[in-house]
Amino acid sequence: MSELVRELRRVAGDEWVYTQADQLRTYESDGLLQYHAVPIAAVLPASTEEVQGVVRACARAGVPWVARGSGSGLSGGALPLTDGVLIVVSRMQRIVEVDLDNARVCVEPGVTNASVSAAVAPDYFYPPDPSSQIVCSIGGNVAENSGGAHCFKYGFTTNYVCGLELVLADGERVEIGGRELDPPGYDLLGAVVGSEGTLAVATKVWLRVMPSPETVKTLVAFFDTTRQGGEAVSAIVQAGVVPGAIEMMDALAIRASEEMAHAGYPVGRGAALLVELDGAEHECEARFDEVVAICESCGSDDVRVARDEAERQLFWKTRKAAFPAMGRIAPNYFVQDGVIPRTKLPEVLERIDQLAAEYDMQVANVFHAGDGNLHPLVCYDGAVPGEAEKAEELSGLILDACLEVGGSITGEHGVGVDKKKHMPKMFDESDLDAFQRLRCAFDPAGLANPGKVMPTPRLCGEVPGPYRRHPLEVAGLAERF
Repeated sequence: MSELVRELRRVAGDEWVYTQADQLRTYESDGLLQYHAVPIAAVLPASTEEVQGVVRACARAGVPWVARGSGSGLSGGALPLTDGVLIVVSRMQRIVEVDLDNARVCVEPGVTNASVSAAVAPDYFYPPDPSSQIVCSIGGNVAENSGGAHCFKYGFTTNYVCGLELVLADGERVEIGGRELDPPGYDLLGAVVGSEGTLAVATKVWLRVMPSPETVKTLVAFFDTTRQGGEAVSAIVQAGVVPGAIEMMDALAIRASEEMAHAGYPVGRGAALLVELDGAEHECEARFDEVVAICESCGSDDVRVARDEAERQLFWKTRKAAFPAMGRIAPNYFVQDGVIPRTKLPEVLERIDQLAAEYDMQVANVFHAGDGNLHPLVCYDGAVPGEAEKAEELSGLILDACLEVGGSITGEHGVGVDKKKHMPKMFDESDLDAFQRLRCAFDPAGLANPGKVMPTPRLCGEVPGPYRRHPLEVAGLAERF
């Protein structure tokens, strides 16, 4: 291992290779703090060539690696390996090219999400906007196929990635896609975006940006119950309105966010529905009045319209404060990321309330209501023995509730280590075998972020179907769990 560390230092420089325990503690977890692991080394390359050098060194030594950006992920996808190397791309922060004539931007993976919109403002913007956008990096957004508040109208990261420069698991550099929207050939971009770092490391990303809308109008409507709010969401969409964003918070989330943002939200109301319309001014005005009427018909007696940009930003600050504000409710929380059909919102929210009561735990709900992407926050005290395990169990039952109504175990946070045990609930063995064959095509040695996504360790070369001992198992070099 000392030889590998020497090679890593030769590639990236002594000051950018960390091996001391106190240095590595910085990287022992991503945003999901329930999981911890300390790698043998963390390397911070500054260029594609340095990433290639690090990956090649790992390949020669047969050492696995994990790529990491800002570390804000919420599924344990960037969790290090205790016997592996962490490749931290946060130094790669160049905006390589801004081509507004063709609505394209090329960035390195360490560039933050918010920085892309800042680079093309005021005439253009980058639509995917996770709540962590001021810190989360584009490389991580590509890995997890991140969405955000505006994904209902504008789509996810996969709808904006035109091309990628990748370093494969053997150190080879390749480019897939390009500036055009639909290049000929197989859709390898579709395979890589959302692959959670299990296929390659992105070292450059070509993104499509959008013209800024002519006008933006934002309101927040308060309801006595989440059922009323959920019915308003369905009614808005069924009326043919396509909001730029449509977000909801329940009573607990309202309370926590108001204590942090001080927007004047009425603590004690059952739900707050934030709706934003954008586009042509005349259309926004007409449809906005329609949205207000729908909210009132569904039970809202308090609809507040942002009077100016400052108040609009305050509305959004309150919504995006929900996750960090949970610290005012409980010392710890376990965040989940399930998806349900929009029409099932009232039913599933009531089921979450039932589960919370059964477990005697508080669950705050913050979610992208337009596309049914729930973010239940299970609150607990990690200092109390058994509380963390209880919270994780409850969050798993919430995912089960999502699946029971035809939903999914993740909308934008990824599977990582947290939800891989739930994968067989969505996919049968033939599906998982197909995923594994794709993974092995990119990484036959299994060195790129192993132990993530797939529910059980799988080795390249395994034959799908009834269990057969792999040659490495026979030789005593690998063990099936």
